[in-house]
Amino acid sequence: MPPEKRKPVVRKPVARKPAQSKSPQRKKKGKSISLGLKVAIAGMLLILLSPFYYGYILNGFVSTWRWVRDWGQDPNYRTYESFNIKIPKKYSVHGIDVSYYQGKINWPLVKEMKEDEVKIRFAFIKATEGLLQVDPYFQRNWREAPKAGIVCGAYHFFRPKKSGKAQAKFFLQVVNIEKGDLPPVVDIETLDGVSPLRMRLELSDFLTYVEMKTKVRPIIYTGLKFYEDYLEDKLDNYPLWIAHYYQPKLRLAEGKWKFWQHSDKAKINGIGHVVDFNAFSGDSTALAGMLVK
Repeated sequence: MPPEKRKPVVRKPVARKPAQSKSPQRKKKGKSISLGLKVAIAGMLLILLSPFYYGYILNGFVSTWRWVRDWGQDPNYRTYESFNIKIPKKYSVHGIDVSYYQGKINWPLVKEMKEDEVKIRFAFIKATEGLLQVDPYFQRNWREAPKAGIVCGAYHFFRPKKSGKAQAKFFLQVVNIEKGDLPPVVDIETLDGVSPLRMRLELSDFLTYVEMKTKVRPIIYTGLKFYEDYLEDKLDNYPLWIAHYYQPKLRLAEGKWKFWQHSDKAKINGIGHVVDFNAFSGDSTALAGMLVK
C-alpha cells in the first residue's frame, strides 16, 4: 500500500518507571560510616595491644590490692610478712603443729623467729596413727623442740574403725608424757566408714584410758564442720582444738575452745615446708596453767 494511503498508527504512550537515581550524597555517607568504624576498631586494637594499656590496668589492680591490704581489711586480722599468713591480732600466744611432712626441723631457728610480738611458743607433734604407725620424726622432734625452749604436746591420729582403747595403749607406749608438757591430743577428722555413734564410743574409750593412765585430761582436735556435725554437745568436758582456716574469727564461742588452727600455710624459719599455725585462747599464764603438773 502506498505510503499516502496508510493510516497513521496511533501509539499509546508507554508509562515508564522513573529511573532510580543513585544519590551520590548517600553513597558518600555510607562510605564515611564504614571508614569511621574501621578507624575505631583499629584504634581499639592499638590500645588493647599496647603495653601501656596493660600497665595501666595492672597498676589499677595493684592500687586496689594495696588499699584492701592497708585500709580495707579487718584491723584485727593482719598479714605478717615473715610468716607469710594473716594472723588474728587478738591473741598473744602462738604455736605450730608438725609431723613427718615437715621433715627435719631446725628448732632453734623456729624459736628465734619473731615479727612484732608474734613468735612460736608451743608445738604439737604427731606421734602415732591407728594401731601401728609411729611418725618417723616424732622422737627427734619430741627431744629437740623442748631443748630449744618450746613447750610441746604429742598427738595421735585416731582411726574410728580400730579399738579406741587399743589405740590409746599404743599411743602411750610411744609417748612418755612428763611434767611441763602440754596435755596429750587425739586428732579426729574422719568417720572412716563407721557410724557417728561408733566413732564417739571408740573415741570416748581412747580419752578415758589416756586420762586414767596419765591423770591428764586429753585435748580433742578436729575441724569445725566435723565438730558441728558429730561432736558438738557430746564430749564438751574435754578441751577443744579447732581447725578453721583463713578467717579473722573462729565461728565458735571462745569459752568452748583452747586452741585454734587458723592457717595451714605458714612459713617458719628452720622448716622446709608450710606449717599449720595456731592461736591459744588465753595469755602465757593461762597456757602455763594447762601444762602437766
